[in-house]
Amino acid sequence: MNRCRPVRPVIVSSPAANDASRWPQGSRAAAEALHQQLVISDRQWHALKGHPQRRAAEQLAAALVQLLDDANAANGRGSTPQRQQALALVRHALAWLEGELRDPGCPSHGR
Repeated sequence: MNRCRPVRPVIVSSPAANDASRWPQGSRAAAEALHQQLVISDRQWHALKGHPQRRAAEQLAAALVQLLDDANAANGRGSTPQRQQALALVRHALAWLEGELRDPGCPSHGR
């Protein structure tokens, strides 16, 4: 008779995974790549400046880069400059999403 055993998950541990003060390897690079993908360049500015979701996504990706900074431990308590910058960027993103911020216009066009 063939008996089936329940499948148990295999937990792979590594030194980095056991260090609660570190972010997972590659997290910062992945966040930076996402931010580079979402940043609104000079050439895209006029087409995308009024898109609140796009502006919010750019700000949230920038906040993630700040949060994953090596100087900002994953298990850290208290305030760091990176954490404060991340909070400011998240608040800015929320303001775009909630409609509190709008495109200020381009100073070179007299608006």
